[in-house]
Amino acid sequence: MNEELYRIITSHEHRALRGPALEDRSAVYAAEKLSPRARMSDRFVRLMDAEVPHILSGQKIVFLRTVPKPYDCFTEEEWAEIRSKHFVHELGYISNICPDHGFLIGIGLEKAKDFADEYGRADIDALLRLVERYRALAVEEGRDDVAEVLGRVPAKPAETFREALQFFRIVHFALWAEGNYHNTVGRFDKWMAPYLKADLDAGRITKDEAYDLLLDFFLSFNIDSDLYNGIQQGDNGQSMMLGGEVGAGGYLWNDLTEMCLRASAELKLIDPKINLRVNKKTPLSVYEEGTKLTKVGLGFPQYSNDDTVIPALVKWGYDPADAADYTVAACWEFIIPGKGMEIANIGALSYPLAVDRAFRSSLLTSETFDDFATAVEREIRSQAEEIMAKVHDVWFVPSPFLDLLYGGRDISKGNKYNNFGIHGTGISCAADSLAAIKKYVYDEKSVTKEDYLAAVDADYAGYDELLHRLRYESPKVGCGDGEADRWLVWLTEAFAGALDGRRNERGGIWRAGTGSAMFYLWHAAQIGASPDGRRKNEPFAANYSPSLFAKIDNPVGIVKSFTAPDLRKVCNGGPLTLEFDAGIFAEEENCSKVASLVRYFVQNGGHQLQLNAVNRDALIDAQAHPEKYERLIVRIWGWSAYFVELDKCFQDHVIRRQEYRM
Repeated sequence: MNEELYRIITSHEHRALRGPALEDRSAVYAAEKLSPRARMSDRFVRLMDAEVPHILSGQKIVFLRTVPKPYDCFTEEEWAEIRSKHFVHELGYISNICPDHGFLIGIGLEKAKDFADEYGRADIDALLRLVERYRALAVEEGRDDVAEVLGRVPAKPAETFREALQFFRIVHFALWAEGNYHNTVGRFDKWMAPYLKADLDAGRITKDEAYDLLLDFFLSFNIDSDLYNGIQQGDNGQSMMLGGEVGAGGYLWNDLTEMCLRASAELKLIDPKINLRVNKKTPLSVYEEGTKLTKVGLGFPQYSNDDTVIPALVKWGYDPADAADYTVAACWEFIIPGKGMEIANIGALSYPLAVDRAFRSSLLTSETFDDFATAVEREIRSQAEEIMAKVHDVWFVPSPFLDLLYGGRDISKGNKYNNFGIHGTGISCAADSLAAIKKYVYDEKSVTKEDYLAAVDADYAGYDELLHRLRYESPKVGCGDGEADRWLVWLTEAFAGALDGRRNERGGIWRAGTGSAMFYLWHAAQIGASPDGRRKNEPFAANYSPSLFAKIDNPVGIVKSFTAPDLRKVCNGGPLTLEFDAGIFAEEENCSKVASLVRYFVQNGGHQLQLNAVNRDALIDAQAHPEKYERLIVRIWGWSAYFVELDKCFQDHVIRRQEYRM
C-alpha cells in the first residue's frame, strides 16, 4: 500500500488544495428562464473548468475535487413553486440508483457523443478538457504512467484494468459534481473482472500489482466524501456488490472478489461499502472470508440472499435475468443496475404508530384480541394510504451527464423499472406490544384496559411493576418465543397486503421493506411510550432487529425469529442487524461460529443480514475523548461512519445496542 497516500487522505491534508466555491448563478438562471437541463449542464461545465488538477504522492488513480459543493440550480422561490405542483423526493436531484458503469467504460466518452444531446456533449467536452489538464500535469511531474492512461480514457474505451479503474473514478467524480448523490458501484466483480483477467492472462500485470491498483482505487472513494450529501458524514451510498448468481445457475467468485474483501480489511475505511451476495449453495469458506472482514469492525460485509431476493423480485414483475443481476442502492434496497429508476426509499411506515393509534382508539371497544388486531391492521393500511397519497407528479432535476450511462435516455422520466419502496420501522416494538396486549389484557386478564392505557399515557411513572413485566418478562421477538414471532409474521403480512396490487403513477409497484433508515429515531420521537414497555423518547431498534431492551443470550434465537416471516413479501430491503462483542473474534472458534450463523440465516430463508463487531467501552470513552478515536468506525443503518463525526443521538443508539456472544 502507498503509505504516504493513505496518510494524506486519512489526515485530510489534501483538503487544503481546495479553492473557493463557484459563484451562485441560480438567480441568473431564473432570470434567463433556462431549462433545467441547460442549468445542470452550465453548472457542470463551469465546475469542470474551475477544477485545478492535483496528483497526490504516488497516486495511480487520480482526480480529486478542488471546488466545494456546487450551488443549487434553482432559487428557493423556484423550488417552492416546483414543490407546490410536484412530489419532490429528498433534494430533487437523482440519487440512490445504480448506473451501468460497464456500458460507458466499454464505449468511451467520444462514442457517447453519438447519442448525447447538446447538453451531454457539452458535459463530455468539459470533462475531457479537465482530463487533458490532468494529463498535462502528469507529463510535467514525470508521471508518465498516469499520462499514458489519461491519454486513452475516458475518451476511448478502457482496455486494461488500470484504465477501467481510472475511467470509473472519473465518471464517479463527475456524477457527484453534477449534483447526483448516493451514486452506487453495483456488481463490481462482475463488470470489472474481465479487465483484470485479460491483464493477468496476457502477463501485463501481476496479482500483486493489480492489488496495489485496487488499494489506490479504494482510497479514491474517500478523497471527496466529505462533500457528498447524506444524513451524516458517511451516509453517501458508495455501495459495492460482490458475488452472486450468474448465468446458468453459476456463482460469481473470482480473484477480484477476494481482492476487494482483502483491500477493505487492510485499509479500514468507511468506503466503499462492501455487500456480498450468497445463497444456500455458498460454501462455508465464503462466510469465513466475510467474517474476517466483519472482525475488522467496519460493519462489512452486508449479506444478501439470492434464494430469497431473486424470487421476490420475479414475483414483483422483474424479468428473471434482471432479477438475477440485482444489486443494492445506497444502503440495502434491491435494485437493478442500468435498468432501474426506482425510488426505493420514498416513505416509511411506523408499525408502533399503527399500534399506538389502535391502542388509543380501539382497545376499550375491542371485545376480543382479534378485534384489536383488526384495528391495528386498519391503521397500517391507513398509514400506507397516507404515504401513497402524498406521491403525485414526481419530478426530478434532469441529469445530462448521468443520462450518458443509460445510452442518452432522460433517466429523470423513468426507466424499465420504476417501483417505489416504503420502509417499515419499529417492527419489534410493534410485535412485542401486540404479544403483551394479548397476554395481559385478553389471555391472562391480569391488566385492565384502563390501567394499561393510563400506564402508557403516564410513561409508566408509578407503574414500576408493570413496566418491569413488560420490558423483561413479556414475550419478545428474538427470544425464540413463538407468540411474539407470530405477530412479527402478522405485521409483515399486513404491510405487504396494504401495498399488494397497487400501482404508482410511473407504472411501477409499491414495495414493502424491512429497513428503517433514520426513521428509527424520527418515528420514535413522534409517539410517547409503547405497550411493550418502551418509554417516551427511547428509540426503536434499527432496521429489522430485536428491541433494544430485549435480553437475548443466543443470536440463533434471533435468526429463528426474524426468518419466520415470508421475507419475499417485504423484500424492498432492510437487514437483520446484529452487534457482536468485538472480543469474541479473538478466538478462531468463534469466528467459525459467526460464519455458521450467517449460513444458517441464509439457509433459513433470511433476505439480508448485517453484522457489527463493537466494543461498548471504547464507544463510551470515544464520546468523552473523541481526539483519541478519530478512526473508530461503527455501522449506523445502511452505512458506516467514523463514530466521533456522528451526532450524539446516533452515537447513543449504537452504544445502546445489545452485544451478542457466541
